[in-house]
Amino acid sequence: MAEQEKAEHGFAGETIIGDEVVASIAGLAAKEVEGVASLGKSSVRRAITERLGGAGEKARMGVQVAVGKREAIVDLQLGVIYGFNIPNVVTEVRKKVYSRLMEITGLVAKEINVRVVSVEIPEKKLSKVE
Repeated sequence: MAEQEKAEHGFAGETIIGDEVVASIAGLAAKEVEGVASLGKSSVRRAITERLGGAGEKARMGVQVAVGKREAIVDLQLGVIYGFNIPNVVTEVRKKVYSRLMEITGLVAKEINVRVVSVEIPEKKLSKVE
């Protein structure tokens, strides 16, 4: 995002918010929604990225963005936890991503496209038998 700042406070200049930043914010926002198991397509690719990539790389995995001066288009790939209503989870993801992008960057999410690529079964916690 590039925006020419007016000299309201005596400072002039251009503010650029990189695509990577917007993608990270969108990914982190999506993960805040209950029922979202993961972002990204491949469990193998996800495992490699989690081991080799940093936190920012993990947040961007499964997220692509196109950023303009005042708007952004977000494409998300995510996995949903088995048992959650997929349309409800997707609606909540859209709301959360929209609100986080607006409050953190000031960008309007013109489109938030969500592709559900997996349903994941949560691991049951084993209790010790004494």
